[in-house]
Amino acid sequence: MFVLMLAAGLLPSLGSVAAESKPAKSGPAVVVIPVKQSIESGLQSFLERAFAEAKEARAEHIILVVNTLGGEVESADKIGDLIRSSTIPTTAFIEGRAMSAGTYIALNANQIVMQPASVIGAAAVVDGSGKMIENAKVKSFWVERMVAAAELNGRNKDIAAAMVDPDAVVDLTEQIGKNKTAGQILSLTAEDALKVGYSEQTLASVDEVVKWLQLDGRDIIQIDPTPAEVAARWIVNSYVKTILLIVGIAGILIELLLPGFGVPGIVGGLAFALYFFGHYVAGFAGLESIVLFVLGLALIIIELFVPSFGILGIIGGVSLIAGVIFAANNPLSAFISLVVAIVIAIIIVVLIARTNKGRGVWNKFILKEKLTTEEGYVSAEEKTSLVGMKGKAITKLRPAGTIVIGDDRYDVVTSGEFIDIGKEVVVTKAEGTWIIVKEVPAD
Repeated sequence: MFVLMLAAGLLPSLGSVAAESKPAKSGPAVVVIPVKQSIESGLQSFLERAFAEAKEARAEHIILVVNTLGGEVESADKIGDLIRSSTIPTTAFIEGRAMSAGTYIALNANQIVMQPASVIGAAAVVDGSGKMIENAKVKSFWVERMVAAAELNGRNKDIAAAMVDPDAVVDLTEQIGKNKTAGQILSLTAEDALKVGYSEQTLASVDEVVKWLQLDGRDIIQIDPTPAEVAARWIVNSYVKTILLIVGIAGILIELLLPGFGVPGIVGGLAFALYFFGHYVAGFAGLESIVLFVLGLALIIIELFVPSFGILGIIGGVSLIAGVIFAANNPLSAFISLVVAIVIAIIIVVLIARTNKGRGVWNKFILKEKLTTEEGYVSAEEKTSLVGMKGKAITKLRPAGTIVIGDDRYDVVTSGEFIDIGKEVVVTKAEGTWIIVKEVPAD
């Protein structure tokens, strides 16, 4: 708990550190921004910061150095919006490969320059295993986005469609001496891209691009991801964040249900702190998400020790889940990760609880001690001393009744026979609260 609160307090300052980069220079400048990673939400957050810094520096031009195999369509779409809406002219310099979503990013720039032997295209939508997605709606959406990006700067829309749709056909015999037939996904080399109008120039380096843009002599500002942004990019990965949630939930539950370990609670707290830190630096989580999570965890802990008929537990659970989901850029993806994490964490906790049966918090509510005679406890007054003593029935014994021995009255039973009032009886057995008698026969 302490770890989470500490993390919540530090996140604003850590976020400001993450946003720092090289001091922006005033006056005309060329800003160089690398796009050399998988396209996902972390890259989107970094580019938003970089474009904002370029604007603050009154940059004259932005050069995006692109070398990527692609990534998430949703993030690429948002990055495309960012590039199109920029008031600063942008050139995409393809240094190696601009595949899949990388092609879309490049097409949104005002100009494209390619390095010799670089490639652009092959922008079909695929799943996590690399298998092409055949969903007609998804394919249609991405074709439309690619075509619209191509038309921004007067590029052939049929070529953009052929880079996405394997069924598209385009005749490029006149330009590059070949056709794109059905069943293929189109990609273009630097030479071919220049011939079909998908690049403006072929150059070897950023310096050459600056000279070609006639901007040599300007200050060159390189904006790179900070260490915090690099870590955040790794943390917001769907697989990594699911693992963090599993470790966090399992660690906290183990600490709550099997107190005394210490280490699981610390590890679980650190896992949640990393989760929120990564999403905060990436620009997705606000302080409200952290407050919701901490509040939810506190209410669940209170419910364990101050029962409220489940009300606090339910409110705490909803608050905790809301904090985790609202911290993510994609609530649905975060919800799925959370459900998977809860299931796996519960399995882990159950397995650990079975091997530590005597340490659970539930043991505080279970009476374990046996109050045995050997331990000096008796459940009732012992009456074995009455065995052999004689008394007189003062009620009819049918078969239960009352007798008197000396000055004391006792409730007794017979072995089944009836005995009248006034008859003499003898105690034959005393067991627990039972006193068994029989009639003394007359001489």
